[in-house]
Amino acid sequence: MPTVILVRHGRSSSNTSGTLAGRTPGVKLDETGVQQADAVAQRLAGLPLAAIVTSPLERCRQTAAAIAKQHPGLRPATDRRLTECGYGDWTGQKIATLAKDPLWAVVQAHPSSVTFPNGESMRAMQQRGVDAIRAHNAALPDDAIWVAVSHGDVIKAIVADALGQHLDTFQRIVVDTASTTIITYTQTRPFLVRLNDTGSELASLIPKPAAKGKKQSSDAVVGGR
Repeated sequence: MPTVILVRHGRSSSNTSGTLAGRTPGVKLDETGVQQADAVAQRLAGLPLAAIVTSPLERCRQTAAAIAKQHPGLRPATDRRLTECGYGDWTGQKIATLAKDPLWAVVQAHPSSVTFPNGESMRAMQQRGVDAIRAHNAALPDDAIWVAVSHGDVIKAIVADALGQHLDTFQRIVVDTASTTIITYTQTRPFLVRLNDTGSELASLIPKPAAKGKKQSSDAVVGGR
């Protein structure tokens, strides 16, 4: 099945102000974030992308637009299942303040039990994110390489699923702004190809033609990954 490149949006104004943006409208990339988005777009420029799908929030759409500029035939599609976790009453608050809330420790140690006040559960966030990736995989050719632009917690939750790990381990995973995390899905299991990658070459992701008379195994990790 296809290879998805999970791209976290570039640095936003909320990242620098120390607030939990969540789904707050109008949170855009700051100057550094714009540069990060352009840099990851350049890294992806040489890949034969089959699709670009993005969270509907502005910071992700800006990042997706930068990537699309390097692929004139592609127009980013929006998928609400890739949006940020619904943090409810926590949305827009200072992280330093939230860290004093008893629920913060639970979010870090036992996130599978957490539903944010008047918001979404972290289990629901993971389920919709994984469902989105698998749905797009199913709609694309088996050798497709595509991009999904999303948010840190969503990407970490998708990675935990790909590794067969419990959601309670996902806080051990680091996903920086404008990083690429790459998962190849096969008929039997996913392979985590890259995690939190901000600088290595990506040309090896391009599938190599199978030798004449040979059929590539569904468990093979293409491109030497």
